[in-house]
Amino acid sequence: MSTTITISSNSPIVIRHDGPPNGHANGLTNGYVNSDSHNRFIEYDNSVTTNGHNTHFTAEPGLNDAPDRVKFAYWVPNVSGGLVISKIPQRTSWDYESNVRYAQTAEEVGFEYALTQIRFMAGYGADNQHESVSFSQALLHNTKKLNVIAALLPGPWNPAVAAKQIASIDHYTNGRISVNIVSGWFKQEFTSIGQWWLEHAERYRRSREFIECLKGIWTSPKFSYKGDFYQFHDYPLSPKPLNLPGRPHPLIFQGGNSIDARENGASVSDYYFMNGSTLEGFQEQIADVKERARKLGREEKIHFAVNGFAIVKETEEEAIQLLSEIQGKADREAVNAFSDATKQAGSSTGNKKGMWADSKFEDLVQYNDGFKTKLIGTAEQVADRILLLKSLGIDIVLIAFLHYEDDIQNFGEKVLPLVRKLEKEGRGKNAEDEIRRTGDVYRAKR
Repeated sequence: MSTTITISSNSPIVIRHDGPPNGHANGLTNGYVNSDSHNRFIEYDNSVTTNGHNTHFTAEPGLNDAPDRVKFAYWVPNVSGGLVISKIPQRTSWDYESNVRYAQTAEEVGFEYALTQIRFMAGYGADNQHESVSFSQALLHNTKKLNVIAALLPGPWNPAVAAKQIASIDHYTNGRISVNIVSGWFKQEFTSIGQWWLEHAERYRRSREFIECLKGIWTSPKFSYKGDFYQFHDYPLSPKPLNLPGRPHPLIFQGGNSIDARENGASVSDYYFMNGSTLEGFQEQIADVKERARKLGREEKIHFAVNGFAIVKETEEEAIQLLSEIQGKADREAVNAFSDATKQAGSSTGNKKGMWADSKFEDLVQYNDGFKTKLIGTAEQVADRILLLKSLGIDIVLIAFLHYEDDIQNFGEKVLPLVRKLEKEGRGKNAEDEIRRTGDVYRAKR
C-alpha cells in the first residue's frame, strides 16, 4: 500500500491511499497532525474503495438553494454503541476520526445539520461518550458549511458558561453552531455527578429559564434576570454571537412530547424536536404547539424537526428484513432497562404525553422512536414519506443510520436528489395530497 502526502504552507494536507487501512470501507480516517508545531487540517480523498472503483458522490451545485426546501440533519454517533440498542453488527464508529469523515461526507452529499449527543455516563449500550460541545466544535473545524447542533443539559451547565462557549464557537465558525436544550430523562446521570434530580415539570421549567437566559445574554447589552433557578445582574457578554440575517443568535432546538415541552417550544424555542410518531400523533403535536405559539404571537417563529431512522434498499422487502433483524437482535437487557427509565419520563406527566409514553419494546430499540417515522423502504418510498412529513409542517428531518460508513453517502446519493426533484414538481406542499399518497403507512393501528 502506498500513501502520498502533499504538504504546502498555505493548503491542507491531502492524503490518498490505494487501499483501505483498519478495515474502514473507504480506507480513510481524518483528524489533525502536527507539522512544524502547527496543527493542519487534513483533507482526504474519499473516492477509492477496496476494489479500486471510484464511488465518491458529491451533491449537485444548488441542491439546497430553494428557500422552502425540507432540510436534512443526521445524528452524530459521538457515543459508542451506534444508534440502535441491538447486537447486530454495525459499520459505525464513535471515535473522532470516523466522525470527522462522516461529517465531511454528510456535508458533501447535502446534509445541512448534524446533532451531537449529550451523555455524562454509560448506560444502555453507550459505554463511551464524547462531550457534545467540544465534539461539535471539532466537527465544525473540519467542515465548511455544516451546521452542528450541540446538546446542552441544564443542571450540569450554567447558562452563562454555555452562552460564552457557544458565542465563541459562533465566531470561529461563521455562525454554524446551534444548541439543543435537553431537559433530561436519565436520573442516574444527574445524581452521579451531584446534581438534583427534579420532577418532570420542574426540569422543563428550569429548561425554559435556561433558554430565556441564553437568549437574553446573547442579545442584551447587559442582562439581568431573576428566576427560580438562575439569576443575573447586568451581565455583559462580549463578544455576542454573530447577528446574521434571519438569525439574531444561534438557533435553539428543544424536544419533548409532554405539555411542558410543548409550552417551552411554543414560548421560547426556535425548533421543536419530535420523536417518531403516527400520522395522527404528528398532526396533533404540531397543531397544539402552533396554537400555543399563536397565542403568544410566535406562530411564525416556531419550526419543527422530527427524528427518523433510515433504511434504504433496492426493495421494500430488503429494508423490512433488515429492520426485523435489528429488532430481533435487540440487546434485551439494555432495552428493558432503557424502557424502565423512560417510563418515568412518560408516567410522571399528568396527561401521559411524555416522550416514549406509548412506545413498545420494538420502538425503543431505536431510542428516539426513529422506526416510527417509517423511512424504511426503497428510495422512492422514503422520498414520498419525507414529503408527507414536510407537508405536515416539518422543516428538518433528523436521521440515524445503521452503517454510517455507507448509509450517509447512500442516502445522499439516492434519496436527497429525488426529494429535491419532487419538490421542484410541487410535491410536499399539500398535506391532503401527500396523505392520500402514503398516509396509510403512518396511521395509528386500531
